[in-house]
Amino acid sequence: MQFKAIIFDLDGVICSTDEYHYRAWKALADKLCTPFDRVINNRLRGVSRMASLEIVLEKYTGPALTDEEKLALATEKNEIYRESLKEMSTADLSDEVKNTLDALRARGLKLAIGSSSKNAPFILRQIGLEGYFDAVSDGNNITHSKPDPEVFLKAAEFVGMEPKDCLVVEDAVSGAEAGHNAGMKVACVGDAAKNGAGDWNLTSFRELENVVG
Repeated sequence: MQFKAIIFDLDGVICSTDEYHYRAWKALADKLCTPFDRVINNRLRGVSRMASLEIVLEKYTGPALTDEEKLALATEKNEIYRESLKEMSTADLSDEVKNTLDALRARGLKLAIGSSSKNAPFILRQIGLEGYFDAVSDGNNITHSKPDPEVFLKAAEFVGMEPKDCLVVEDAVSGAEAGHNAGMKVACVGDAAKNGAGDWNLTSFRELENVVG
């Protein structure tokens, strides 16, 4: 096999929390009387919380916000989001994803998470994958969000692999860029695949088995 490890983005790849994110950002935007819709929400894929807030505030016309106020708003959004995540369960992990993960592991591949989210451990616990991955690199241990390669480079380090031996799986264009910036090959699903952002652009998660050979 050409790879020794696979690093997965979490949201949009292993499971989907898009709707939960959308509701939380929408609630915050409504409070600020600033326009927000699903098109804007789509721009937040793979982007850190504070960077996402800046996108949400692009059309904001209220009083100038201090850094402290922005941090409070981002925290408020996350509290709304985390509360809604309690609705998640093992039903949010599809059989296709779980069976493919098991098949890849059976081939001896190291499996890791590379996510900008600080909520990754909570989400993994909710969907029944707590402790499943060999490593989790997330928003709790990085200082730069995608397309910076830091999250993927740390994931590779955590599983003891060189970047060239790792495959990134992403659904966001910024995430695919981060993978390439890390010196890794990238397989894309979802929006990133539709935009041709990967070295492989897949129509289903199970196609990963063909990519790794």
